Amino acid sequence: MPSRTRSSEIGMTQDTIRLFGLGLGPGDPDYMTVRARKVLETADRLVHFCKRGKRGNARTIADAIVGMNPAREIALVYPVTTEIPSDHPDYAAALSPFYEAAAMQLLAEVEAGRIVGVLCEGDPFFYGSFMHLWWRLKEKVPTEVVPAVSGMSGAWTRAGAPITWGDDVLTVLPGTLPEAELTRRLSNTDAAVVMKLGRNLPKVRTALASAGLLERAIYIERATMAEEKIVPLPEIPESMEAPYFSLIIVPGQGRRV
Repeated sequence: MPSRTRSSEIGMTQDTIRLFGLGLGPGDPDYMTVRARKVLETADRLVHFCKRGKRGNARTIADAIVGMNPAREIALVYPVTTEIPSDHPDYAAALSPFYEAAAMQLLAEVEAGRIVGVLCEGDPFFYGSFMHLWWRLKEKVPTEVVPAVSGMSGAWTRAGAPITWGDDVLTVLPGTLPEAELTRRLSNTDAAVVMKLGRNLPKVRTALASAGLLERAIYIERATMAEEKIVPLPEIPESMEAPYFSLIIVPGQGRRV
């Protein structure tokens, strides 16, 4: 069983919270909350999602705070990532049993008396893989979700581009939507953030142009990280695919006083 001292360091009694969804922020560890850092330093197990043969993005963010310790690490290796389109039936068929098995693995750790922290880039409840575990475990395990600075917040701040003014309406869209749906939603908003770019970037670019927003759009890659890239979208090659840590923002132009 974990010591009462360790649990008190986290700020909980030994018999309360045992599973944490740790939002680690947009990339720069300096943007991590005090709460997240405290749990990161004291949890018995650190869990991260990753591609086969690679370290997870969230675990890389945590490197500045905690080094690798094999006794603490649990890597949840995705069976598929971008090999199958997310709307294909085979995608859900592969990921659903993966999340079921991962949830049972973490449940076993908790039942063994350990405190488990699941590391999440950005905020755990914003397009996060952790949500699939939380949904399966929330009625079985005392859980706390530690919120964080989101990737999009880090992006528009680093770009020096206030995203909403006055009564602007902000729309957040996944780039996986069909082009016609992207265009429709972009045409009916004041400001926008488009996530999940990857191979969808050319399609998103076309939708932004159709909505009359291309000239206002800003492409941001690895916001707050050492490899940060901030470029007006029209300057990006039309055929380019975007990496995981990338998004597009369209700042609003609303009421100013």
